[in-house]
Amino acid sequence: MLDLSRTLPADAASATLVGRLWRPELEGPSVVVVRDGNLIDISSSFPTMRDLCEMADPAAAAASAKGDRVAVLADVLAKTPEATRDSRKPWLLAPIDLQAIKAAGVTFAISLLERVIEEQARGQADRAQAVRAEVEAALGGAISNLKPGSEQAAELKKLLQAKGLWSQYLEVGIGPDAEIFTKAPPMAAVGTGASVGILAKSSWNNPEPEVVLVVASHGRIVGATLGNDVNLRDIEGRSALLLGKAKDNNASTAIGPFIRLFDRGFTLDHLRRTEVRLKVEGTDGFVLDGVSHMSQISRDPEDLASQMLGPHHQYPDGAVLFLGTMFAPIKDRDSPGAGFTHHVGDVVTIAADALGALVNVVTTSDRAPPWTFGTGALMRNLAKRGLLAR
Repeated sequence: MLDLSRTLPADAASATLVGRLWRPELEGPSVVVVRDGNLIDISSSFPTMRDLCEMADPAAAAASAKGDRVAVLADVLAKTPEATRDSRKPWLLAPIDLQAIKAAGVTFAISLLERVIEEQARGQADRAQAVRAEVEAALGGAISNLKPGSEQAAELKKLLQAKGLWSQYLEVGIGPDAEIFTKAPPMAAVGTGASVGILAKSSWNNPEPEVVLVVASHGRIVGATLGNDVNLRDIEGRSALLLGKAKDNNASTAIGPFIRLFDRGFTLDHLRRTEVRLKVEGTDGFVLDGVSHMSQISRDPEDLASQMLGPHHQYPDGAVLFLGTMFAPIKDRDSPGAGFTHHVGDVVTIAADALGALVNVVTTSDRAPPWTFGTGALMRNLAKRGLLAR
């Protein structure tokens, strides 16, 4: 069950929260704003979340938009998890629609080390412990306070190359250019309460709890939410050219529960101080806890957003950007030295005081509900409802 008090931010009463709700009677989604525990449909003003985020002041636009109360949030949360879903009742979706879904890789020193370890271990979990000791001994904490692209970073690169330890992950971790990749197509993300998928053949994988920026087409960051950038360590570790297979699968991208739009009470500076918590609870009794501190990110969110969107690359419907994670779980689960990997049925909770909680249950991508409602279906549905007449 999704808990109302945890789903919402700690200061929900003063937060501008917007999302998307599947409305069975309309056979499609509506853009909603949270007001006093209710969900208000503002689709008559903003047929898509993209439209709202393109406003000069999205938070003010959402706060002033007129609409009908269509549901009580607590009732919707009760019917949002797939296990309790009633096809006749509304449920929450991922809070984005037409935006491109992008991700930044190796933006924290700890996750950078784990990417190097994956590469050196060739995707084999049983080799990770020995490789980790070797890599950590060679680096000796040298990258924890290093500014990517700096002269000091260039000197470290030369040193590591001389030792035969240079890696493509170190290149994007401390070099001038960030790794920005496409995580999933627009409309493919799942929301809170949904299943998240891993490939059935993957034997080494983990959640990646992250802050997700919401960026308008003109490049301004307008809000943020939470995301799970599900990662298949064995597949990516075999070859970085398998990144697409490791990252983009059915139900492999979770975003939510709501977008918190920037206003006077919540800004990018608040986001820079955000603490993201992870909890994995398995049906086998296994529990894993972790924390990521945005203050330890090696590249500022504005820098990452500008490397994604600018004169060199436009996104006319805007984009969302996963900012990366510092948490790479290494706690042994199935056998000593094998580290962590998911089991089907794991409940993954990603939470932050300012953004609420995103909760998903792990399954395999072939068993997750298939993705059938894409951009074409959305446009046809909105046209049928008379929302594209303007």
